[in-house]
Amino acid sequence: MSSHSAGLGKVEVRLRWDPSPWNEPPHHLDIVAATYSADSPHGRPLYVVHFDSRSPDGTINMSRHSQTGQGFGFVEVMVLELDRLASSYARVVAGVAIHQSSGPKTFGDIANAGVLVVDGYKELLAYDFAQVADSTAATIAEFTRSATGAWEMHEIIRGYDSHPAVFAMEMGRAPQP
Repeated sequence: MSSHSAGLGKVEVRLRWDPSPWNEPPHHLDIVAATYSADSPHGRPLYVVHFDSRSPDGTINMSRHSQTGQGFGFVEVMVLELDRLASSYARVVAGVAIHQSSGPKTFGDIANAGVLVVDGYKELLAYDFAQVADSTAATIAEFTRSATGAWEMHEIIRGYDSHPAVFAMEMGRAPQP
């Protein structure tokens, strides 16, 4: 668990992966974030943010997006302004999904995939998807509001074998025993 004494503020989730070989369809990965209410922190998300959307209040949005992985370093970035989220939100779950439009692909099929979560200059999480290599989607972190109202991050690496739209609805559920 990582947190600052005042809690997390403006957090970035950064994603990188190598482009597919020249004779194969492009690999397309997406950062996905789902928000949950204080009344139902493990229920249905209030809204989901991904490559083609942003939060209604502008606190969660994509500042960089790639459909191919081409570019230098982290080619996709999502900004979460946790310190601006309304008090009715108690939880945000962040994950990564692989588009399956050109056939089934798992993290093990994609070279050099990695994610980095930072709060300012402080690294909160760096992960390479190795333990979820057979999955098509994965949660990486959850951000929760403490009793004092400060936001904290918890690493939650969990793989899924689902289409991105299904993943967005199931990524915030409590783990089954």
